[in-house]
Amino acid sequence: MDQPPDPRHVGAVIHDIASEHPRTHGAIGRLRRYLLTGVVIAGPLAITAAVTWWFISLADGWVKPLIPATWLPESYLPFAIPGFGLLVALLGLTLLGFLTANLVGRALIEAGEGLLERTPVVSGLYKGMKQIFSTVFSSSGTTFRTVGLVEYPGRGMWSIVFISKPAASEIAERLPGPDDQVGVFLPCSPNPTTGFFFYLPRKDVIEVPISVEEAAKLIMSAGLIQPDTLMRKLPKADSNTSEPHPEP
Repeated sequence: MDQPPDPRHVGAVIHDIASEHPRTHGAIGRLRRYLLTGVVIAGPLAITAAVTWWFISLADGWVKPLIPATWLPESYLPFAIPGFGLLVALLGLTLLGFLTANLVGRALIEAGEGLLERTPVVSGLYKGMKQIFSTVFSSSGTTFRTVGLVEYPGRGMWSIVFISKPAASEIAERLPGPDDQVGVFLPCSPNPTTGFFFYLPRKDVIEVPISVEEAAKLIMSAGLIQPDTLMRKLPKADSNTSEPHPEP
C-alpha cells in the first residue's frame, strides 16, 4: 500500500480531492474537482494578499499624514506608491533603535521616560505597556515559549495552554497547595488572542514538544491542522498491508 501524501503540501490536498470520489465520472465530476482545486489554491493566496494589503494601507494611513507633502512620492508622480508609509515607519523605528543604542540616545530616552513617569494617568499606562513589550520581544524571556496541557474544563478533558512565568512570591505565598505554582494562559478557539489566565501547580501542567505557532494553528483550526512536530513522530503505517497483524 502506498504511503499517504504529506498533508502539508498543496499537491497532497489536490490528491485528496481527486481521490475523494474516484468513481465519479463525466464532465460534472471533473468540473467539481477542478473548482475545489482552484479554491484550495486561490483561497489562501487571496486571504494572504488581502491581509497584507490591509496592513500596508493601515500603516500608510497612520504615517503619511505625519510626512511633509514635499517628501511624498505622489507629489512628483501621477500615482501613489503603496507601502511608502510602512517603509518610512520601519526606517524610523530602526533609526530610533540605533540612536537608543548609544550613550546620548539612552540619556534622551531616560529623560523622556522620567517625564512620563511624573505625569499622572499616563505614567501607569506607559509602564504597563513597556513591560509587556519588553517581555514579549525579549529574546531571553521565557513567556509563552512553552506549550502545555491542563485538565480543563472537566475531568478527563484536556486543553492547550501557553505556559507563562512562575507566580511571584507575593502571590505564591497566598496560594493554597504546593509552592511551585506557574501561570498559564488558556486561549479560546478559534481566536487564540482571547482566553483565561490562571495559576496551577506545575505538576498539573503537562509540557508538550510543539512550538507556540503550531499550538496556535491547532487552536485556530479546532484541531484540523495537527502540529508538524507530532506528525513527524507518528509511526508510519506498514507499507505491505493496511490491516494490523493478527494476534498469534
